[in-house]
Amino acid sequence: MIMNQTNDPGRIPGLPNINAEQLDMPSMDKLAPVGDLNHPPRILMLYGSLRERSFSRFLIYEAARILEHFGAEVRIFDPMELPMAGSVPETHPKVVELRALSLWSEGQVWCSPERHGAITAVMKNQIDWIPLEQGALRPSQGRTLAVMQVCGGSQSFNVVNTMRLLGRWMRMFTIPNQSSVPMAYKEFDEAGRMRPSAYYDRVVDVMEELFKITLLMRGRLEYLTDRYSERSERALKKIDAQIAQL
Repeated sequence: MIMNQTNDPGRIPGLPNINAEQLDMPSMDKLAPVGDLNHPPRILMLYGSLRERSFSRFLIYEAARILEHFGAEVRIFDPMELPMAGSVPETHPKVVELRALSLWSEGQVWCSPERHGAITAVMKNQIDWIPLEQGALRPSQGRTLAVMQVCGGSQSFNVVNTMRLLGRWMRMFTIPNQSSVPMAYKEFDEAGRMRPSAYYDRVVDVMEELFKITLLMRGRLEYLTDRYSERSERALKKIDAQIAQL
């Protein structure tokens, strides 16, 4: 490989557009976990239906039981009285609750029914209330995410695909595995428990994978979400602030 030469110590040969001072050189040593890891993994779970017999809620409950068996601390948000995004101040109790849970979490599970080929308004409204930034905090960035959907008819992946897009936009680490339960009314008994099936086994697979990936991410969030572009931006702002003081 031919490398362009440069006499500028702040530049890298062959990479003239990169500021060497702000470029991190990744290594295994830097991936060593830091911080308090004594608490159980914290998982927030969201579902997308307000119906009394809600299959997305039933599926979330089944997933929660599996995660708790693995040792996770699970919290399930009830969207019943959450107002539409933008209709009330951010100080509304349900908004404050949801955002606090997102900040608390290390991983999340989203489950929605499919409505007209997409996620429900109930599901999207919860996601819309979680901001990319909240002051100096980022309530969703770096969290692991598992997505699931329930279908009234044949199996579809429209909802999980949409939630993957949203998870990426929210800067979350969405795991590869996912669950889609067709004809959900056949898969749950009168008590709301999921019947044994290949679909149930897939839910176990998804929760197992989420738990493993969450363990891998713990204590590494700050390093994994530290970006060259943002370091460069902070450095420029620091220079501008120093100039302004002259």
